[in-house]
Amino acid sequence: MAAVDVIVDNLLALRRIPAVRQHFHWIFLIISVVGSVLKDQDLVPETYFSSSRNVLNVYLVKISWMWTLLLLTPFLLLSNSSLSKSMSYRRLLSLVVASAVWYICTEMFFYIENLTGSCYESSTMDVINTEFTSKATCRHAGFHWDGYDISGHSFILAYSALLIVEETAPMASLKTASLSAGLRMVLNLLYVALNLIVIIWVWMFACTSVYFHDKSQKFLGTICGLLGWYLTYRVWYPKPWSPGLPPQRHPKEQKQHA
Repeated sequence: MAAVDVIVDNLLALRRIPAVRQHFHWIFLIISVVGSVLKDQDLVPETYFSSSRNVLNVYLVKISWMWTLLLLTPFLLLSNSSLSKSMSYRRLLSLVVASAVWYICTEMFFYIENLTGSCYESSTMDVINTEFTSKATCRHAGFHWDGYDISGHSFILAYSALLIVEETAPMASLKTASLSAGLRMVLNLLYVALNLIVIIWVWMFACTSVYFHDKSQKFLGTICGLLGWYLTYRVWYPKPWSPGLPPQRHPKEQKQHA
């Protein structure tokens, strides 16, 4: 597993770069704005990723929250197992909060699309069908619903990537912690998988920006993702009455620095 160790070391070195660590969130606003301009000017040619049926979108992005939790939950449980049960509970509580943010935002997007939309008998939107008043019933009947569709992809991809980056920050201190060989191997594999998922989320966020939605829909989705991250990890979690921030140092390191 020496190759995995090298990959982990390189990823940690990348994370230690101040510009990467402190300004990662800005990449989503930049991509959203630049991507929207490129889309409006029709400067990006159609590719495999311009179809919503591409493999990454169908099997990863559409269930992106499941993939995020599936990889992040065991990482948090194992990485905090050498600290304390209370720390493990606090990190799991942060996932509960994140899931609440995800649920509230996505439901709000669905509500706005239903509230602002109409059912049309075809994608040309020539004839309105007044019999169906919700997107679900309209599409189930085989018709076309058109409403203000805030980009759920822009929201969830930005929010998931920021969540993963925050919660995997303790990996730097775990590299020097006293862990069993088996536990270290599993943590390394999960860490690599989580970083790979972040890369995929950023790539698919860029594809969304240049191929789908209008600029206001993408901008609002992105802002919701950034606000969900900022209000928790920058405003609420540093306070004592919260799940708290991820541990930055292992207890043994803290003693050495005391």
